[in-house]
Amino acid sequence: MNRRKKIKQLLEAHAKKANAKLAPRNKPKYISKADRLKLAAESGQDALNPAED
Repeated sequence: MNRRKKIKQLLEAHAKKANAKLAPRNKPKYISKADRLKLAAESGQDALNPAED
């Protein structure tokens, strides 16, 4: 019983990992705080000067 339980747990763990790899990832890409501040500054600058022709 004990050996069977251990083998079953191992197989379930491997199956779970395999399914997780195949699952789609909907997580957004990480943007560092410095990059976020830079993007905010650029977008704020664009909002102040929309047309400089």
